[in-house]
Formats: sequence, C-alpha cells, structure tokens
Amino acid sequence: MGTENGRKDPPQEKTDVIVQCCASPRPLREGNEDVSEIARQLEYRVADIPPLHLSFLYGLQQVLLSISSTISIPIIVSTYICAGDLELVTAEIMSTFLFMCGVCTFLQCTIGVRLPIIQGGCHKFLPAIAALMKLPMWECPDLTVSTYVNATHLNMTNGTSNITAAVSGLDRTEIWQSRLREIQGGIMLASLTQVLIGATGLLGWLLKFIGPLTIVPTITLVGLSLINVSIQFCETQWGIAALTLFLVILFSLYLGNITIPMMVYRRKEGCVNIRYPAFKLLPVILAVLLAWMVCGILTAADVFSDNPKALDYQARTDANLNVLRNANWFFFPYPGQWGMPTLSAASYMGMMAATLTSIIESVGDYYACARISGESPPPAHAVNRGIAIEGFGSLISGAVGSGGATTSYSQNVGAIGFTKIASRRAFQAAGIIFLLCGVFGKFGALLTMMPKPVLGGIVVISFGMVTSVGLSSLQFVNLSSGRNLCIIGLSLLLGLMIPSYLQTRKNIINTGNTEADQVLVVLLSTSMFVGGVVGFLLDNTVPGSTEERGMLKWKKQISSDTADDKRKRQRVYELPYVTDFLIRHKVFHYIPFLPSFRAFRHKKETTKNTKL
Repeated sequence: MGTENGRKDPPQEKTDVIVQCCASPRPLREGNEDVSEIARQLEYRVADIPPLHLSFLYGLQQVLLSISSTISIPIIVSTYICAGDLELVTAEIMSTFLFMCGVCTFLQCTIGVRLPIIQGGCHKFLPAIAALMKLPMWECPDLTVSTYVNATHLNMTNGTSNITAAVSGLDRTEIWQSRLREIQGGIMLASLTQVLIGATGLLGWLLKFIGPLTIVPTITLVGLSLINVSIQFCETQWGIAALTLFLVILFSLYLGNITIPMMVYRRKEGCVNIRYPAFKLLPVILAVLLAWMVCGILTAADVFSDNPKALDYQARTDANLNVLRNANWFFFPYPGQWGMPTLSAASYMGMMAATLTSIIESVGDYYACARISGESPPPAHAVNRGIAIEGFGSLISGAVGSGGATTSYSQNVGAIGFTKIASRRAFQAAGIIFLLCGVFGKFGALLTMMPKPVLGGIVVISFGMVTSVGLSSLQFVNLSSGRNLCIIGLSLLLGLMIPSYLQTRKNIINTGNTEADQVLVVLLSTSMFVGGVVGFLLDNTVPGSTEERGMLKWKKQISSDTADDKRKRQRVYELPYVTDFLIRHKVFHYIPFLPSFRAFRHKKETTKNTKL
C-alpha cells in the first residue's frame, strides 16, 4: 500500500487478532445517536447475526437457562392426569412439550414481537389444571397393580359398596388420555381468545395508557414473585447453588474483559492466532459445566444422599437417569395424537384466567427485553403480534397435547444483561435446539439431567436482572413527587401482599360459582397482575401532569423523532421482506398487528436490509 508521494508504508508487525465475536455488522460508535448506552454495552444487538456455530452456542446457553423450568410442567401434569407412574407417557408428553417450545420460540422471534424471547412452559396454567383435575369427575381412581396378573386393578368406593375391577392396559391408557384431552380443549379455546385479543388490537389500544408507573411494578414483581422458585431450586444444595452463582458473577463481571488465546483456521488466512472473550460471552455455559462437574465428583463420592426423598438428592447427576433411559430416540408429535380434545366451561374459564395473567407478564417481558436489548419500546403492532403469535403457538401446543401452554421466560430476558447477547438469530437457534430436543428424545433427556442447584444459581442472577430492569424505568419518573412514590409503594406492596395472603387462605374467595372462584384466585395470586393493575388504575386516575408521571420522557424518544427516525428505531419490529409491500397497500393500514397499521405508519422507506 503506497502513500500519495509513492513511498511504501513501513511493514507492520504481525499481531494477534482479537476476535470481536460479538461485534456488530454495524459498528457501535460513540457518535452514533441511534445507539443507546445500553446498546453499546452489548456484543450483539437484536438485528446482528453471529456466525452460525456461535449462534447455536449462544442458543444452547439460553436453553440451559430454561429447560429445567420447562420440563417440570409435563412431569407435574402427568401426575394430575393419573400417569405419574407411567414413565414412558411422561417422556412422550415431555418430548411433545419441548418440541412446541421450540416451534413457539422460533415463531415469536421471527414473525412475533421479533425481540430475543424464549417461549417456555407457562406455570400459570398449573393451578388451573390442578383445580380442574380435582373436580369429582376427574379425580384419579385408586389404581393398584397386581403382582400375579398382568392387569391393573381399579378400586371404586362409594357410600354403599366397594367394587374392585381389573383394568386392562387399553383402559388405563384411556384414564390418562381422557383427562389430557380435557386439558387440551381448555388450553386451545383460551389460546384462541388470546389470538383474538392480539389480532384485534385491543391490547395495543391499552398501551396508550401504560407508562413507567405501570411498567415498573409489573416487571419488578416478575422478578420478586419468583423468589420461591429460586429457593426451590437452591435449597436442594445451597453450596452448589452458591458456587454456580459465584462462577457466573466471576466470569461475566470480573473476568469479562479477559480474552483467551486460540488458534483457528480461516480459508483465506490459514491458521491464525485470535483472542476470544469466552468469559464475557459464555458465562452461563462455563459456570454450568464447572458446577455440573463438581456435582458429578460429589455424586461419585456419595456425598449427596441416594434417598429420592432427601433434598440434596436433586444435586446428584444421576437423579434423573430414569428419564434418559425411558426417553425415545425419535418422537414426532402431531395434532390429535391422544385423541379428539374435549371442552367444558370449567376448563375454559380456568385456562382463560391463566392466559390473562400470561398476557400481562408477556407484555412486561417485551418492554423489559426491549430496554435490556437497547431498543426502543415495542410499538403497539409488535405487542399485538407478539400476543397473537403466543396464543397461536399455545393453540398448536394444545392441539398436539403437550399438557400446557407457552409464555415468554423472564429469566432469559434477564440473562441478556450478563451474557451481552441480544441477537435474534441466537434465540432462533435456541428454538431449533428445543425442537431437536423434542424430536431426539435422548438429547432432550440429557439436558434435563442438569442438577437442580446448578440451575438455582443461574435463575437467581437472572431474576435479579429482571427486577433491576423493572426498577430502571424509574429514571423517567419524578421521584420527588409524593403522588408517584405512593403509587410505586402501593403497587409493589399489594402485588406481594395479596398473593401471599391467598397462599395461606386458599378458600377465602367464595362467590358461589366455582369457575368464577378459579378465575379470581388465579388472577389475584399473580403478583405482576395485581401490582400492574394497581399501578395502572392509580396512574390513570390520580391527578398528575404528564411530565410528573414520566410520560414525556417515556415517549420522548418516539414522539420527538421524525418519521424517518421513528422508522429506523422501530425497524427491528418490522416483518422481514414484506413491510414495504404492506405500507404501499392501504388495505393493510387497518390491521392492528401489521407494521403498516395506520396508527403507527411512518414515511415509506426501503426495508431490504431487514434481517430475518
């Protein structure tokens, strides 16, 4: 390379290449006003595309965060439908559920809200399923297995007689399948209602009244309400949980800037030296591997109890070995595999209550994810589409008989804060991994063998990140205002107090209608619903200026933009390849879940660079 006067530049010394594996295709320069401070701290932003192998590695990191919470649902549902002792049935339901989590995650990231969201099993449906299965017609019969005949005996007792009848394998199958079909019907109809809520734009219309004083308690209580979940994982072995938590903090915060020398082969350059920031990009995988290894050593040394009823039994690496043995090598779920779904008013009302709380939580996750990913708040059309796709995914999930529905996972949103990976492509890869776990049963079962305290250490820091993201929205609010302080305090306190009270007074609500009782119990037992509703009502009814409420700063980055700037900020929420077509044709301006929706239509601009 020469200079202007023809002289050659002096030869440059060869130096190690520092791999910016997380470097964006578009540089994050300090002078770039379109990039927030949060975005500058990320290694991959939402629209950035890592190399394929790294995408799947980062995706696996997200799967490890969520798979244990997800597989607990089919295990619990199996006990509700009288199949808890049928390990093959549990394994098939689990494979179905993992498959659907993969499908729903990929759909949500690709055509849904298009943020890095993991769709995992929704625990909000478990109370509704439990209440449904406790009805007299669905209670499990007393089943005993004969030691001398290849048949199961069904003991049916009433006030006047005691009848014992042999139940064949076919009849035993019908016992659990009939209950699962009843659950399927309720989930499908409730999910269809969710699709309509998103597709009609009802939720997007409500967003006009939602500000920081609604978002703060909703998101914050997502993290705080999961304290008991964290304890359930950690109490199995506090030492291992603390070790895992320490390792994640060590890798992501203390060693984040340290790079590791590596040799890699490149087609044009051959073998080159690189420095890879492994601690910064893979803190979860490294922490899980090391903690899992420690659990394996302690298991081999019989430090942990081999009694399945002991708490530290779940810290053993062979605690779930039977799941690996009984899982199928290949399993392909399909709609109606357990028969035609049935429906009742009780199942629909119970599932609908769970669906409403899931919608509230998902909207909070969307805002939290946008903020932690350095993106502008999601526009109404993206929220509408996200809720509709979540409902559509749960509708399919009910049709194939997974035993549950899916929802956005808060711990994975929080994990973006310390993994620094917000790439949509990595989360799409996570969806593919989930799907493969369902199809290749042994692979999914292997991941489920992660010791519970290891996962406990991971979820603690994840839920902590979600809580801090919720509180960070207070920067938009005038904290010198007594009005705002009162709303924040009441919404957080009531969001914790009312659900806690209902846990000890399960039968306190008695309207005379069983279905209404179930709906009220599920809603009022959900912290983010209670806190969000209290914050929403007080913020929109107590007198206060727009500036005092924080609405000006909250919407400033959108309302002050020109049409072009607004389009650039919200490009991440546009559908790939079709947005220009939708904007050109007025018929699509009236569809609330499309980016061309007239309430949010911007100046026409090419979208050829919109990434899938």
